[in-house]
Amino acid sequence: MSDKLFEYAPAPESRAIVDIRPAYGLFINGEWTDGSGEERRKTIDPATEEALAEITVAGADDVDRAVAAARTAYENLWGPMPGRERAKYLFRIARLIQERSRELAVLESIDNGKPIRESRDVDLPLVAAHFFYYAGWADKLSHARLGRSRTGEHSGTDPKSLGVAGQVIPWNFPLLMLAWKIAPALACGNTVVLKPAETTPLTALAFAEICRQAELPPGVVNIITGAGETGRLLVEHEGVDKVAFTGSTEVGRQIARAVAGTSKKLTLELGGKAANVIFDDAPLDQAVEGIVNGIFFNQGHVCCAGSRLLVQESIEKELLEKLKVRMATLRVGDPLDKNTDIGAINSAQQLERIRTLSDLGEREGAERWAPPCELPDRGFWFAPTVFTGVSQSHRIARDEIFGPVLSVLTFRTPQEAVDKANNTPYGLSAGVWTDKGSRILWMAQRLRAGVVWANTFNKFDPASPFGGYKESGFGREGGRHGLEAYLDV
Repeated sequence: MSDKLFEYAPAPESRAIVDIRPAYGLFINGEWTDGSGEERRKTIDPATEEALAEITVAGADDVDRAVAAARTAYENLWGPMPGRERAKYLFRIARLIQERSRELAVLESIDNGKPIRESRDVDLPLVAAHFFYYAGWADKLSHARLGRSRTGEHSGTDPKSLGVAGQVIPWNFPLLMLAWKIAPALACGNTVVLKPAETTPLTALAFAEICRQAELPPGVVNIITGAGETGRLLVEHEGVDKVAFTGSTEVGRQIARAVAGTSKKLTLELGGKAANVIFDDAPLDQAVEGIVNGIFFNQGHVCCAGSRLLVQESIEKELLEKLKVRMATLRVGDPLDKNTDIGAINSAQQLERIRTLSDLGEREGAERWAPPCELPDRGFWFAPTVFTGVSQSHRIARDEIFGPVLSVLTFRTPQEAVDKANNTPYGLSAGVWTDKGSRILWMAQRLRAGVVWANTFNKFDPASPFGGYKESGFGREGGRHGLEAYLDV
């Protein structure tokens, strides 16, 4: 008889709903086109290491063509188009995303490795919601009250679009990050050249087909694939007026240096090392769920992940006991199984980084624990892991691991919690768990983080701005604030 209370039967989502081509070209000026060079890259399924498709690597000539197509569309059609007409296209795209949400969710899980429940229930609804939300803003930009004059009053009643936006997105939320970038850009009257991450291009290429299905005018959205060099060519292109990047802090620094001294507008959403702060009066069972969601959601591939757990000293033992019991129930395995909680690590390179930093944590003296977990033989996998006995000098408490690894530290007073939470070069997000509303407000005013969640974690809404401080970047995405990044106010 099994030790488990009951066994889950496999509940796989069908791969048959997805049609992956053997090879993909570039989407430029509303058409699929071959790249100017011969270089190709393979995108693989991280759960099986199976090659999925060959992806064209865009070179300098291809970037030139994409930017030129975006410029022509901006000057001759999209820029002068009334906002109410632009809104119709955005609404159409949003509805098509909803109609094709099952297909897109399966494709995302295959290419990225994330569990289908997350792709289906979190990513895709948010993707559609962002397009719906910004469609609503397209004809109301003059009422957005963006920008401030020297006196502090809101200025500018007739904001203008910027032109061509060059956008580079990461691999952890491929389609959602696309929506965060493209929806506000189009609503504000800009055209786009977007480069998805080299390991997860398939949903961006599927989005190109949605643009055609929505009859979006040619050149308004262009999708070019490739690795870091393609991104560099796009960011540094003289025909780009606005650069938006989500990714690592190091690449963000390189982009900031490249853009410095130019007239390009820039927003950066970079790394994080968020603190999830648990006070002794917090509802512990609810907090445990928030901890699990904060660090193990999307395999920890989340820039705002709650990777540092700050626990009030008096409840550390009780909380950790509850957390370990909960972690033992997490199911690691096939991303397309609807019972899976933790899917595959996105790439061999990322898995190596997670392993290296975790091994370093042990060598530095922290105590490592992971539940018994049978990992698949093929693919890239890492068991959910928690480190205790962590000090602020440990690398695992300072570096962004970007994986399902939690570091636990303790505090005694609220001020000590604030000091430890802010003792990081990052400032993207934080969580506070307490029964006292006054304490939540006190903490939120002192935490240097762009987003502070209260008695929850990883909650997003298209009407709410998101962004960070310090080495987590600058600028905001989402909400009314997200419009300002794509307008001259």
